[in-house]
Amino acid sequence: MKRILLSLILLVAAAHAGFCDDNPSHNVRLPVGKGKEVKATLTFNDHHKAVEVQPTKGEPVTVPYNQIEKVAYEYTLQVMGGKEHWLRIDYNPPEGHKVLVLQMGGHDYLKILDSLKAHTGIDAEVLGNADRGLK
Repeated sequence: MKRILLSLILLVAAAHAGFCDDNPSHNVRLPVGKGKEVKATLTFNDHHKAVEVQPTKGEPVTVPYNQIEKVAYEYTLQVMGGKEHWLRIDYNPPEGHKVLVLQMGGHDYLKILDSLKAHTGIDAEVLGNADRGLK
């Protein structure tokens, strides 16, 4: 009986730590120049009420939820038939309009779009033929 109870407690603790994360993070790529990107971590931080991007190289980017004007999702087709999924966040800090562009992985883009809606209340506008890719 003790083993079953211990197993149940461990299962609940693992589920809470992995699936009920208040600030989920996602792996993305941040364009930094012509044709160059760096790996980054995207976090929807409800404590700070901000979208946070922490690149492996360079300065972090923080976008407060209340400064977001609009968000758009789009994908581009590659020569070999693959897709690149993009998230564009237009926001308005005190110093003026800015845009944050992120490349999302093909396996994560739906999770990121769901997290965006859940944490900011914003649905990404779907551009071009991207709505065919959303299933």
